Amino acid sequence: MSEDIFRDDAYIKTCEATVTGVSEYGIQLDRTVFYPAGGGQPGDIGALRRADGTEIVITDTIHEKGTGVHLHVPEEGSPPLAPGDTVTAKIDWDRRYAHMRMHSALHLLCAVIDGGVTGGKIGDVKSRLDFDLPDTSLDKEKITADLNRLVDGDHAMSMRWITDDELGANPDLVRTMSVRPPSGSGRVRLVDFESVDLQPCGGTHVGRTGEIGKLRVGKIENKGRHNRRINIHFDE
Repeated sequence: MSEDIFRDDAYIKTCEATVTGVSEYGIQLDRTVFYPAGGGQPGDIGALRRADGTEIVITDTIHEKGTGVHLHVPEEGSPPLAPGDTVTAKIDWDRRYAHMRMHSALHLLCAVIDGGVTGGKIGDVKSRLDFDLPDTSLDKEKITADLNRLVDGDHAMSMRWITDDELGANPDLVRTMSVRPPSGSGRVRLVDFESVDLQPCGGTHVGRTGEIGKLRVGKIENKGRHNRRINIHFDE
């Protein structure tokens, strides 16, 4: 398994790495700054630069089925790599940072909506969460105001690790009903927006809510008897 640099510091944009495996599905590195698709957050794109200066464009980052290995998916026709090659891995920072801001915004949405999360999707300009709610009269102007109040509060984000057993003993930490938090390795990462939201999450986030920027709630959709979809946008 590779060293996931993004887990501890989502602001690192590049790293030196060694190729440890190549398959028809992608390239495995011993360490990486690329986030693999999961938890509603898209996989990073970017490039791997070889020692001779040539670049392999990476169009996606995924988990290999069955093994969980992180694979960097190269653009078709890219120069070949082999195990043992050294590369400089560089993410598309503008896209990643938008995902960081949006993912953090969805945690704020969890803080202002009292309901279990049944699904979600993160984009670079628009994102959504689905909530298990019977209420069909949600006020999007109030939700927008509540979100922006938390953004303006510039609450700090911190992370800490707990054991799988500690998570099992505190089931109320888990807000997602359809997707379980990443566990099974013996420890789980908690993302804590000070005085706002605390829950297990493996994604990338901004360091303070003020970095998110102004938000706007778009459509609130009825997706079933108890399923309400709330769409949010950057309001820039």
